[in-house]
Amino acid sequence: MTKHVTGTREEWLTARLELLQAEKELTRRGDELARRRQELPWVRIDKEYQFETDEGSASLADLFRGRSQLLIYHFMFGEDWKAGCPSCSMIADAFNGSVVHLANHDVTLSAVSRAPLPKLQAYKQRMGWAFPWASSFGSDFNSEFSVWITEEQQRKGAEYNYRHERPTSDVFRWRDGQEGGGNPAEGRLAAACGVDVPAYHRDRPGMSAFALDDGAVYHTYSTYARGVDPFFGVYHWLDRAPDGRNETGVWWHRHDEYDQH
Repeated sequence: MTKHVTGTREEWLTARLELLQAEKELTRRGDELARRRQELPWVRIDKEYQFETDEGSASLADLFRGRSQLLIYHFMFGEDWKAGCPSCSMIADAFNGSVVHLANHDVTLSAVSRAPLPKLQAYKQRMGWAFPWASSFGSDFNSEFSVWITEEQQRKGAEYNYRHERPTSDVFRWRDGQEGGGNPAEGRLAAACGVDVPAYHRDRPGMSAFALDDGAVYHTYSTYARGVDPFFGVYHWLDRAPDGRNETGVWWHRHDEYDQH
């Protein structure tokens, strides 16, 4: 027998209407935050970053692919990694369906990672993805947009998510097994990428937006850490499922690995 609260249809409807008001308030608040994002001042980028793409060498302006807006997902895939981050991979699974719609609204969506292009191409083929994915290998792009830190920065504490963090590698709010105990969640994620925890944590997740206006590129917005939660489409479905996210550790895998577990 269920341990959850049960009730009549009338009781459910009363509670649902109360919740609806809170949901509407959250929606209106989200609209306001979106407006404030769009009002942020643009910062002109004069530095020449170089990327490698399926079409060859490219500048940041080239990544726009003829459009005026560019959204970059900073996909965690380091130079020496054997595979891309499982969390970033779950996010990227939704990109294929979005790219065509965004492209027809003057927006290019692209992933960028530090790994050399051949690694990205092989992983992209494995995952069955078709969205643009550029390699920033050998470029300062990731470090200057706060999604990669050096070992020295890691030991001292680096700038990430607009604050100076403590020298640590466990940034998850939970650990495998139970809250506050067990092995750090990153241990499983790092192993899945073929690296140790410190190496895994030197790459960081994030998203950045850019505008191309009269030939000049401008940085308009970046978000990090829990700021990429909106791109976890799976979580938004789980938030509406009866048991919610219902997680005590790393439960997800790359989509082609579930039959192995």
